[in-house]
Amino acid sequence: MKHAAFNVPSRLLLSTLAAAALLAACGGGDDPQPYLTLDGAKPLVVGHRGASGYLPEHTIEAYTLAIEQGADAIEPDLVMTKDGVLVARHEPMLSGTTNVADRPEFASRKSTKMMDGIATTDWFVGDFTLAELKTLGAKIAPASRPQANDGKFKVPTFDEIVALAKAKSAEKGRSIAVYPETKHPTFHIEQGLRLEDKLIATLVAAGWNSKTAPVFVQSFEPGSLKYMRGKGLNVRMVQLIDADWVDFKTGNLTFAAPWDRPYDWTKAGDKRLYSAMVTPAGLAEIKTYADGIGPWKPYIASLKWTLNADGSGRDVNGDGKLDWADASSTPATSLVADAHKAGLFVHAYTFRNEKGGLAFDFGGDPAKEYQLFYSTGIDGLFSDFPDTALAARAAYSKQLGY
Repeated sequence: MKHAAFNVPSRLLLSTLAAAALLAACGGGDDPQPYLTLDGAKPLVVGHRGASGYLPEHTIEAYTLAIEQGADAIEPDLVMTKDGVLVARHEPMLSGTTNVADRPEFASRKSTKMMDGIATTDWFVGDFTLAELKTLGAKIAPASRPQANDGKFKVPTFDEIVALAKAKSAEKGRSIAVYPETKHPTFHIEQGLRLEDKLIATLVAAGWNSKTAPVFVQSFEPGSLKYMRGKGLNVRMVQLIDADWVDFKTGNLTFAAPWDRPYDWTKAGDKRLYSAMVTPAGLAEIKTYADGIGPWKPYIASLKWTLNADGSGRDVNGDGKLDWADASSTPATSLVADAHKAGLFVHAYTFRNEKGGLAFDFGGDPAKEYQLFYSTGIDGLFSDFPDTALAARAAYSKQLGY
């Protein structure tokens, strides 16, 4: 996955907080205020690719750190090797998250493939056996993060990740969920490496094929989720919802290939954009095959620049450039409430600590962004820094009286 104000609706939240303040003033504030999530439980914190803000992503070490920090779930993005093994990488390409480019024996494996309609040149997981992948060292992404552990850790298999979650659940005495994503499933089919059957087999072998299993399966492509449902996979499923970027002059999301629509829609000639998924009709359609949605967070609360008289964006932080950090959060949309009305939970992505990815009005403090999004009633979120997300959740819970 990629790279605010109140709603649910906003009047409801404000009235809830006002009531809490009144009760406290009158000495009657002992009863906790309810979470605004679909099931009334506290929102889930998912270690996005593990604790990927601290250690190289999609490694056993990053997943373990997320668990030690208290994450409720860990997220492996799944791709497939040449010999048909599911492994965790953010993309089918290897150069961004491993040291493959430094390995001369693999230089000839670099190739150009059409992935989701885009010519992409890289080293692809599907051209390597598991044994070959295991000789590579993982590296942190982006490179601006601490690189002291680059090259130390290996690419894990999905089986290894499931075993880790089971072992740590027993050790910690709490359930640690696994939240796999089928990455570019149409591309994998085109390469003769269908992901879904192996994913189903692994979950069934683990005894995890029910709505109560500690599993969420997600995909950007509806066809992948529908295929697995049709094959008898009964775990909770999540439709991911993307966009290209934000038009910071208006706060509206923009849509350009390949982030304009699911690629299986493109292949089928379906011209709808991802934005169709967040309409009442789109949510109702998703409910026929999934249990929740995973929207990019600007769908819930976007960002917008302050404009100068000539219509240009204002460099409000004075750093000489105009970017995300110059935008301020906008009032939240009704998406969370609309999804809940449709019976769908909402898990938003992706939350990070770096100041450059935070709205100007958060003052560089990620806790303020978390507070805003928790207040919308989201059911969960993905964070590269699970410890920060959990601390913010604890503070939010304390405000509610828990």
